[in-house]
Amino acid sequence: MLVVITYDVNTETSEGKSRLRKVAKQCVNYGQRVQNSVFECFVDAGQYRMIKGILEGMIDKEKDSLRFYLIGNNYENKVEKIGKTKDYNINDTLIF
Repeated sequence: MLVVITYDVNTETSEGKSRLRKVAKQCVNYGQRVQNSVFECFVDAGQYRMIKGILEGMIDKEKDSLRFYLIGNNYENKVEKIGKTKDYNINDTLIF
C-alpha cells in the first residue's frame, strides 16, 4: 500500500536538528523523498506499523509532528503530479 509520511521537526536546538536527520534517515529506509519533509512509502501493514512506531519514538511530541496518509493499493488514480519530479517507480526493477 502507498503511505505518505510527512513530518515537521523543530530545529531550533541541536537536539531538534539531530531528530530531523534521524527521522529523514528512517523514512529513506522505507520510501522515496518527494519533497523536503514528504516521503512516499510502498509498505505492507507490518512495515507500516514498524515505521510508525520507530518514528513516533524519535520525535518530541511537544515540539514535532508526524502525519501518515494511507492512500492504499489503488494509488495510481489518487495521486496527481504536476511539475518537476525526480521520482522513480518503486515497483520496477532497480539496477545499481
